[in-house]
Amino acid sequence: MYRVLPILTDDEIAQCRRIAETAPFVDGRITNPHNVAKQNEQLHDPSAYETSAQLLQQALVRSEEFRNFAFPTLIAPPMMTRYKPAMRYGAHADSAFLQLPAATIRSDLSCTIFINEPEAYEGGALHIRLGDASIRFKLPTGQAIVYPSDTLHEVEAVTKGERLVAITFIQSRVQDPFRRNLLFDLNEVAALEGLKMAPENFTRLQLVQNQLLRHWGDKP
Repeated sequence: MYRVLPILTDDEIAQCRRIAETAPFVDGRITNPHNVAKQNEQLHDPSAYETSAQLLQQALVRSEEFRNFAFPTLIAPPMMTRYKPAMRYGAHADSAFLQLPAATIRSDLSCTIFINEPEAYEGGALHIRLGDASIRFKLPTGQAIVYPSDTLHEVEAVTKGERLVAITFIQSRVQDPFRRNLLFDLNEVAALEGLKMAPENFTRLQLVQNQLLRHWGDKP
């Protein structure tokens, strides 16, 4: 239901940090003033936002594992956000649809990319509730967590230091999470074991993969 992925290179991490150090941040509620659960800051300068969003989106799309897990068809421009002491984001589920300048995106998956080290702040874990499970993430720099947008999740209060991350939302070509995960597992097996199979059986497996994606996937 979720996937932890290495996303950013050292150079990309450094670029994001330079942007965060020099560009202005504003109250995160500027985009949703009625959201009382949201207590953070987000990047505000249009030029810095465009530069960082392009860098972060390219890093996601470059990742074959991300593409295989998410089946992305639309990705919202990633937004850098930061949390200082006492800031948090209370339990919430992400909006089903997000209006972007050029399109409306259905949020099937949410993604948090960690830009500074977990040792740089105390508290601030991403807390996700998956059924009866309760999982917390403070990932190493450059890693990302991709998880279903319809889950209740929160950012716990930062008690010391500063938490710097980027967030984005993905519309998947395969909306149903059960089908999406089944396809991911099938593709993983094909990638790991396909060359060990008899050629005729591997061809049949590839046919099944493509037929399921053709049947379950949205139009390109």
